[in-house]
Amino acid sequence: MTVLARRLLIAFALLGLAASSAATYVHSNLIKNPDYSSFCDINATVSCKAAYLSRYGSVGGVPVAVGGILFFTWVLLLMWGSRGKSRIQDSAPTYIFAGSTLALAVVLYLAYASFFILKEVCPLCVATYVAVIGVFVLSGGASSVPMAKLPGRAARDMRTLASAPMALLLTAVFVVGAIWGTRAFPEEQIRPVAAETPVLTSRQAAEFEQWWELQPQVGSFPFPNDGVKVLVVEFADFQCPQCRVQYFALKPIIEKYAQRPSDVKLLLKQYPLNSECNSTLTVQMHVASCDAAAAVVMARARGTFEKLEDWLFLHQQELSPATVRRAAADVGGIADFAGGRPKAIEEVRADVAAGNALGVTSTPTFFINGRRITGGGLPPQYFQAAIELELKKAK
Repeated sequence: MTVLARRLLIAFALLGLAASSAATYVHSNLIKNPDYSSFCDINATVSCKAAYLSRYGSVGGVPVAVGGILFFTWVLLLMWGSRGKSRIQDSAPTYIFAGSTLALAVVLYLAYASFFILKEVCPLCVATYVAVIGVFVLSGGASSVPMAKLPGRAARDMRTLASAPMALLLTAVFVVGAIWGTRAFPEEQIRPVAAETPVLTSRQAAEFEQWWELQPQVGSFPFPNDGVKVLVVEFADFQCPQCRVQYFALKPIIEKYAQRPSDVKLLLKQYPLNSECNSTLTVQMHVASCDAAAAVVMARARGTFEKLEDWLFLHQQELSPATVRRAAADVGGIADFAGGRPKAIEEVRADVAAGNALGVTSTPTFFINGRRITGGGLPPQYFQAAIELELKKAK
């Protein structure tokens, strides 16, 4: 291998290692916060987010970018081991060529998925593709050992490796690092995908309308509707499993009505099942629920309410006072959680008091134009039907 080819091969490997490391960092942040925006999210077409969060971004829960780090590190280790008059100097390019052939097949598949299926250009992915192609071309041109002879050479080269303490140490570090890297990556949370809302049959719609009209309506409702036709009020707890179910199940319906702000308005009120901010309880059923409620109250003033609400429900099983405070800073942009917490807790307690006055005893509890829905809410199709009935009345 010429000096120029060697330098270029190392340069491409370093480019690939840098791009793969940056991609792993971005992917890690996206798992922690699905709304994370990185330096490579330039516009709707040029973005890393869709690629990393798609089914093409991970294999067995491990990002493909981690594989890139391992591949390019392996290339650099072989280049280091074949310097000078090393006994593997002639076979190293062939090893790299064999490995880069497999890597090229992978990146060509990923490039196809990115450009033609996702229809997005991921800058860090493109840098990795270029690096793999560069390593493939240069190692192929420098290979002097036929592929057929590699298995026989491998046994000899392994003995050479075992006789060199530094090479053996680096190999051990690489293997341990590879195992740690694939296991230490944060577990990706799967966002529940709401099924398409079923359409009620005529009989179901008629029976539901009769049932709905029998539901008692609160005489003096404490929340003004601000002129909208339908006011939906939800009392929820961010650590309540059924609240999470209802949040993701009703999200498409809520988003649809959000396009009609003069017709429907949704108010989320806090009802943590925690004695610190809910005087009706004597125990802290959900230890992080007061902090979560306070964080969302503070996020409302910063315009990050929806992002934080989404994160809290998506990561419900991980919630603790510490994780909530980190999310408040990273997702909600709340720099001084401790300083703002006392005032926010007072607002949470006011929500709880309002809920108690309305007879709320569990979460989630909904009110649609003052009619209370208990028992964990309604299936999406009936929730939508209730709103449509109230809109019909308003007309």
